[in-house]
Amino acid sequence: MAATCGCAFDLGDTGFHWRNPLSHIVSRLIVNYPLFTRIALAEDLPQEGLRRGDVATIVEKYEGHPGQEPGYELEVFNAVGDTFAVVTVRESQIESLRKDELLRVRSREHAAA
Repeated sequence: MAATCGCAFDLGDTGFHWRNPLSHIVSRLIVNYPLFTRIALAEDLPQEGLRRGDVATIVEKYEGHPGQEPGYELEVFNAVGDTFAVVTVRESQIESLRKDELLRVRSREHAAA
């Protein structure tokens, strides 16, 4: 999926739609993540070999169409800093990192397991 900066980006039908900023906030604690923020995946992305909790870096933000939650393009790196995947996700599919969390390493061949 390719999009250019500032364009509306179709992030798919999520089964729920944000009608206004208040319902957006009430439905889930929504954070406006700045570019280059490190985040964790909130759910598995098996088609990409990624799991809930994998750490990624935000490299682009997409506003989406009216009534649709924002989305982000993420870059996922391996343990030595090489790019493993670049994926586009909905905001509800990511979460902030917390100070009480520890990072963990797993083998690439076990990524999709």
